[in-house]
Amino acid sequence: MSPAGWVGVFLVAALALVAVAGDRLAGQSFDRQDIARALEGPGSDHWMGTDALGRDVFARTAQGARVSLLVAVGSTALALGLGVAYGGIAGLAGPRWDGPMMRAVDVLYALPDVLVIVLLSEALNATLGVVPDLYRRLAALVLALGGVGWVGIARLVRGLVLQAREELWVEAARSVGAGPARLLGRHILPNIAGPILAAAALRVPAAVLAESTVSFIGLGIQPPFASWGVLAADGFAAMRSHPYLIAFPSLAIFATLLSFHLLGEGLRERLERAG
Repeated sequence: MSPAGWVGVFLVAALALVAVAGDRLAGQSFDRQDIARALEGPGSDHWMGTDALGRDVFARTAQGARVSLLVAVGSTALALGLGVAYGGIAGLAGPRWDGPMMRAVDVLYALPDVLVIVLLSEALNATLGVVPDLYRRLAALVLALGGVGWVGIARLVRGLVLQAREELWVEAARSVGAGPARLLGRHILPNIAGPILAAAALRVPAAVLAESTVSFIGLGIQPPFASWGVLAADGFAAMRSHPYLIAFPSLAIFATLLSFHLLGEGLRERLERAG
C-alpha cells in the first residue's frame, strides 16, 4: 500500500478509537451543562471551549464521532449487503432479468440523494414512533442512507460479475456442477472482493457527509444528542462571534472524509498493482 494509504489506515484507526471512547476522552459527559462557563474559548480546562449551555465542545465532538460513524458504517454495511446481492444476481441472471433489474437501478440512481434520504428518514421516523428518540433516528438514518447507497454498489458489482463470468475458472466451476448461488458465493465474490471493499471504504465518508447534512438542517439526530451535523448547526448561529463552535466539528468531518478517501485510494492502488 502507498504511504498515503497507510496514513489513511492510521487516521481511520484513530477515529475508531475516538468513536469507541466517546465523551470519556474528555472526562465529562457530553450533555453536562455549566452555564457559568458558557461560550468560553479553547483553554486548558476545555480544549475546544464550551457552547452556549456551557457544555464541553471536545466531549460533544468525541461523542459525535460515535454517532456519526455508527450511522456511516452501519449504512455502508447495509448498502454493501444489498448492492452485492442485487448486483450479483443481475450479473448472473442473463439478459432476460439483467435488463429490467438495471433499468430500475438507473431510475433510482437518477433521483437526488439528499431528497430521497430526507423522505425515507422522515417516513421511517414516523413508522418507528414507539422507539426511543435517539435509537429511532439512528435506525432511520442507517436505513435511509443504506437504502440510497446500495445503488452505486449494485452497478459496480454487476459489472464485475459480468466480467468474471467469462473467465475460465468460472467455466470450470460450472462444468463440475456449481449452481448460481455457489458460483456467486464461493467463486466469483471472493475474486472480486478487492474493488468492492475499496468502494465501500469510499462510501463511508459519503455517508458521514450525508448524515451531517441531514442533521444540520434539523431532520436527523436532534439535540441534546450530539452528532457532527448537530454541532455544526449549533455553531453556525454563532459563527461570527464564536467561530470555534463550527470549526471543530467541521474539522472532524473533514478529517473523516480525508481518512477514508486515503484508505480507499490506497486499497485501490494496491489492488491495481496486484492485478
